Amino acid sequence: MSAVTDTVRIAAPGNPIGRSIRDSLIVAKRNLIRMSRIPEMVIFGLIQPIMFVVLFTYVFGGSIQVGSSTSTQAYREFLMAGIFAQTVTFATAGAGAGIADDMHKGLIDRFRSLPMARGAVLTGRTIADLVQTSLTLVVLAVVALVVGWRTHENVGKVLAGFCLLLLLGYAFSWIGALIGLSVRTPEAATSGGLIWLFPLTFISNAFVDANQMPSFLRHIAEWNPFSATVQASRELFGNLPPGFQASDAWPMQHPVWASLIWSVVIILVFRTLAVRKYRRAAG
Repeated sequence: MSAVTDTVRIAAPGNPIGRSIRDSLIVAKRNLIRMSRIPEMVIFGLIQPIMFVVLFTYVFGGSIQVGSSTSTQAYREFLMAGIFAQTVTFATAGAGAGIADDMHKGLIDRFRSLPMARGAVLTGRTIADLVQTSLTLVVLAVVALVVGWRTHENVGKVLAGFCLLLLLGYAFSWIGALIGLSVRTPEAATSGGLIWLFPLTFISNAFVDANQMPSFLRHIAEWNPFSATVQASRELFGNLPPGFQASDAWPMQHPVWASLIWSVVIILVFRTLAVRKYRRAAG
């Protein structure tokens, strides 16, 4: 802690924006070091998405129609964008639990005593979570390739698809930060971070073709920010199944733009709310 304190004190003078960036990176480094010392956090974070890949591919593959196809390969390629998106958004619970744990242990109060930008504590935490999510996504992509997932677009588009997924994950980490600041224990943050994610991910186009849903659920799925990122990733990966027809809803017709807009709006809204909550909690 003393090393962090000394570094932050040195970084205190100067341009406020530059100082905020430096402080955020220092906090991010502290969280990454902490994560590296608890490797089971990453391991357990990988188990669930890998189980989803295997179960959905080999249990449901071939029995679920996507577009005009019921082949296992078509469903496997249709599925993976949804699994990737679910993985990056479920990291929300970890972000919330980490911040709640820091609050519970009084670490936030220690940071408050340092001459550092107030928002840097939360920004640093979300950056560290983004790095961890990126590593998880790389491992998951390798597993997907092993079970037969393939992309059919150029490298630039594939990377753009992964960038959209990480942007959505970063946006949702701010929701997790707000939840972590709003509860009293890490356990409550974990529960609060997951309970709303299940309907968000399942009432979407992640695992089934939304066109096959009842009308009222289909409209929810079409305007779900999660669905926009999944659809955008599928297009950028070249994973749209044969005969697939996107609905007339604007987010499904322009999923890349819809994904960017949703993610940026979520970041702006929930970062503002989280920083305000942090200032009140630390005040």
